[in-house]
Amino acid sequence: MNRRKFINYIGCGCLAFGLHSCSTTPITERKQLKLIPEHKLNAQAAKIYEKVKEKEKLSDDKIKLGEIKEIGKKIENSISKYFDSQNISDPTIGFDWEYILIKNDKVKNAWCMPGGKIAVYTGILPITKNTNGLAAVMGHEIAHAVAKHSVERASRGVLLKTGTSLIDIFSGGKLSQVNRATGMDTVGLLSQIGIMNPFSRKQESEADFLGMIFSSLSGYDIRETVKIWERMKEANKGKEPAEFMSTHPSSSNRINQINDWMNEVIINYPPNI
Repeated sequence: MNRRKFINYIGCGCLAFGLHSCSTTPITERKQLKLIPEHKLNAQAAKIYEKVKEKEKLSDDKIKLGEIKEIGKKIENSISKYFDSQNISDPTIGFDWEYILIKNDKVKNAWCMPGGKIAVYTGILPITKNTNGLAAVMGHEIAHAVAKHSVERASRGVLLKTGTSLIDIFSGGKLSQVNRATGMDTVGLLSQIGIMNPFSRKQESEADFLGMIFSSLSGYDIRETVKIWERMKEANKGKEPAEFMSTHPSSSNRINQINDWMNEVIINYPPNI
C-alpha cells in the first residue's frame, strides 16, 4: 500500500473526528488537526515541567536566567500586542509562562512545553552567543507553543493509531501478525519513516518563520538567526542525519529558508514594543 492510499484510509476512517477538529495556525493559516483538548495537554505539561525542575540540575547563574526571563517577557508582550492589533484572539491566553536554565553543557537545546513552560540548557549558550541569538532560539521554541504544535502532534498520534487499527481490521489482522512475528511496532515505524517525519519538519520550518516574527516584533535583530544555524552546523561537524530520516530540516536548508524570509519579516513585522 503506498503512502497516499494509507493516508487516505486514515482520513476516511477518522473523518468524523476531523470534521469537528480542524483549525489553522496563527499567521501562517496552515490547516491543522486538533483532537486533543489544549487545556488538558497544558495541565499535563505543567506536571512534567515540575518533575523536570526536580530531576535536572538548575543553573545558579542569575544574570543569564534574568536575561532569559527578560527576553521571554518581551516576546510574551509582543505576541499579545500583535494579535490584539490584528483583532485576532490571542493564542497565548491561558498560558502560565515560566523559564528555567538547566545546567548541562553537553545539551545544545531549548524547548517550550504547551502552555508556555520553557527550558534553556547551558550547552546552547555558546551557540546563541549573544542576546539576539538567545532571542532567536527562544522565539522559535515559543512559536511551537503558540502554533499548538504539541496539540497537533498528539492528535496526529491518535489519528495514526486509529488508522493502523482500521487497516489491521481491513487486512484480516495481517499487521498484528507481522508485529508478533517480527517484534516490530508498526505504528512506531510508520511514525518515524515517511509519515510523521515530513510533517514534523513542516512544524519546525513554521516555528522558524514564526520565531523570526516574534523576535522581530520584540525588537531583536533577527539577522543573528542565520549566524546561529551556521554555528550549529559547525558544532555538529557534519554529523546530522539525512533530512528524510530527521524530524528537523538540515542546517543548510534552514539557513536558505531563513535568508528567504528575512526581508519579508523585517518589513512586515517591525518592533511593536
